[in-house]
Amino acid sequence: MRDIDIRRTLHRTHLSVFQNDPNTIIIDELGLSQGDARIDIAVINGNLHGIEIKSERDTLERLPSQEKIYSKILDTVTLVTGENHIQKATEMVPNWWGIILAKQSHKNIELKEVRPARTNQNIEPYSVAQLLWRDESLAILTSFNLANGIRGKPRSYLWEVLADNLPLDSLCSIVRETLKKRQRWRVG
Repeated sequence: MRDIDIRRTLHRTHLSVFQNDPNTIIIDELGLSQGDARIDIAVINGNLHGIEIKSERDTLERLPSQEKIYSKILDTVTLVTGENHIQKATEMVPNWWGIILAKQSHKNIELKEVRPARTNQNIEPYSVAQLLWRDESLAILTSFNLANGIRGKPRSYLWEVLADNLPLDSLCSIVRETLKKRQRWRVG
């Protein structure tokens, strides 16, 4: 059972409910913290939900560093893992992460929820702002009359101003809406 097999099953089953939802986008391999990590699948609607896949062929070596980054940004996270990792992975992730067991059954993969995802209480505003491109950050700052004198500043400075001046709930909501409207996801 490989990552791609689990991913296809997730898209066909759990994620199919969002297929015709105009308020939801699903992104495979969403970069976080300026590329320090990638969440396997991101579901963006009124929530920023991440799904991390650890197939039986994967190791859990990167999971601690991924957990640190995901916990700064994502509203909810679900770990989907094979039987060989379920026990150790459950011990490694915070109790607010959801867990789904992926089992091979004949030619199909069965997904069984072990624990539902709960809301992350430790989101960091600056890390959320980093999801924005520079022009998106500047447009948001302009809409709040916060762009005076900073138009030439680097994007890291713009993220700081966003994080320092917008309430976390507003920032998260604005970032989600911006991501949903983004037309070009990959550049170059």
